[in-house]
Amino acid sequence: MPQLSLEKRARIFTLLEEGYQANIIAAKEGVHKSTVTRIRQRKEETGGFENKKKPGRPRVISVHTERKILRLVASNECSTAVAIQGDLKNHDNIQISAETIRRTLRRNGLASRIKKKKPYLKKTHRKRRLDFAKKYRNWSVEDWKKVIWSDESKFMLFGSDGRQYCWKKPGNH
Repeated sequence: MPQLSLEKRARIFTLLEEGYQANIIAAKEGVHKSTVTRIRQRKEETGGFENKKKPGRPRVISVHTERKILRLVASNECSTAVAIQGDLKNHDNIQISAETIRRTLRRNGLASRIKKKKPYLKKTHRKRRLDFAKKYRNWSVEDWKKVIWSDESKFMLFGSDGRQYCWKKPGNH
């Protein structure tokens, strides 16, 4: 059985409000009398078919908060859900879970990606490396064997060497 369009239901609702009888409305709109009666009952129960309650749990975050979350990601202020959660808690006193933030970002077309690792090189660093390479480009293997190399130790100047994640629109790199 096909469902009535919103326009047809609205016309039936308007005719009911104007006081027409169910059989007249049914003939006028080309529907069965029981359909009109069912719409009338729903109108009496809920006050109209537009005021029908939405099913499911009410939203935790407002539309305003959702826009703020998207703005924080777009402006690169925050790149992870946990960072966004901290920002909302500190600045706006909004307490929501990181998973709710992740669902909000996914619903708005963003995807979590692993950040690319990039060396922290300034222009001066690149220039010094090039100068070094040019200065010693003619050295032989024997020359390099005479150099005493210090033992290499791993240490991190900036952040963790583990995986870091960020949120981006698919296709944007």
